[in-house]
Amino acid sequence: MAGYGDDTTFAAWLTANGYSLPAGGLDPAVLRQRGSVYLDGLYGDRFPGVPTGGLEQDRAWPRTGAEDVYGNAIAANAIPTRVVHASYEAAYLDAVKPGILSTTYTPAQQKVLTEVKGIKWTVVGESKGAQSAVMVSTKIEGLLAPLTGTSLLLPAILVV
Repeated sequence: MAGYGDDTTFAAWLTANGYSLPAGGLDPAVLRQRGSVYLDGLYGDRFPGVPTGGLEQDRAWPRTGAEDVYGNAIAANAIPTRVVHASYEAAYLDAVKPGILSTTYTPAQQKVLTEVKGIKWTVVGESKGAQSAVMVSTKIEGLLAPLTGTSLLLPAILVV
């Protein structure tokens, strides 16, 4: 299973974005794989179309019947540059903070704080379940918005 893109393009993307991988860190191919797994796991069901190779396809892309939010068809053998760049961003995030893309939690142990020292507040738009425990990057959300048709809506906190 290979991550999106390649090591040479990943290195050029890092440089173009002013990033550098930590010395002694993981191999770029491993980071790309982690970034791609994260991307497919979190966004795969929101991507348009269906995997061209069906269930046995390693990655979520390429896809058949896919188009962007503007109505432009995406070739059944294409992997959008936005997907590759989003996977690079995820790979970089995992390089600088290993494990950030993978969260383990026990749902029954999650708590919602509603009052501290007499100050009460309500969280509006609170997410629940596994999605609420997953790291979300606004850069990745922005890159993928023209494909997923969604954007990150940060919950608002109201003090009452």
